Amino acid sequence: MVWPIPFLGRAAPTVAVIRLHGMIGGGGRFRGGLSLASVAGQVEAAFRQKGLRAVALDINSPGGAPVQSALIYRRIRALAAEKTVPVFAFAQDVAASGGYWLLCAGDEIFADENSIVGSIGVVSGGFGLAGLIARLGIERRLHTSGGSKAFLDPFLPEKAEDVARLKALQNDIHDSFKTLVRERRAGKLKGDEAVLFSGEFWTGRRALDLGLIDGLGDLRSVMRARFGDKVRLRTFAGEQGWLRRRLGLRAGESPAQGLGEAMLAAVESRMLWDRYGL
Repeated sequence: MVWPIPFLGRAAPTVAVIRLHGMIGGGGRFRGGLSLASVAGQVEAAFRQKGLRAVALDINSPGGAPVQSALIYRRIRALAAEKTVPVFAFAQDVAASGGYWLLCAGDEIFADENSIVGSIGVVSGGFGLAGLIARLGIERRLHTSGGSKAFLDPFLPEKAEDVARLKALQNDIHDSFKTLVRERRAGKLKGDEAVLFSGEFWTGRRALDLGLIDGLGDLRSVMRARFGDKVRLRTFAGEQGWLRRRLGLRAGESPAQGLGEAMLAAVESRMLWDRYGL
């Protein structure tokens, strides 16, 4: 007996959800954070889905390394152009600094009315330990070839020329950030650029008034409104374990290795989130 094949109708539209949560950076003070190396697989897999109607970015990040922010952003935009697929970006608790850089990968940007959005600026921090080692009776021995090789050494007194050089580097990075925002939000930004690019951050509702986002709403609701109640949301996220995420451990590195550096990174991560009251 031949069974009749039921009519299934058109396949439900698929939206791939790329989860980008955490600090941004592949090494140094932001080790263990989001980087192109850590997210490239999930990003490329998301854009390979059959029947793909859109990609949604689920972003919750207080920022981090500008280079990794730019690399992740460019990979998403390149794949969006290659696949001719629209990208929607959604801010959760925070999409600030490098997190807003990632948010700009969206053709349309959404946030909750209480999300923290913005912080379009550049920050650099460190510690000055010259007085501490002197009090401990420790002699600092440093030998260099090249006048700038000891640039901002935390064990030496801060030099005005080093600070001026750091400011110049920060200004260059800030200019790149501002250019990106102007291009991606062309015709949408409202208000004085001196305020928009001051490093200040706002709630989602205020960010909408300033033209930094396109609307208020959560990922599921907006995607259902755009593609129907039957839309399939397929999430792509990294598989790094909880302990490795919290301590910033690299692949293949045991919790016993580099624990001091990892704990310092965890403290810096906590301070970065605390900046936004979270």
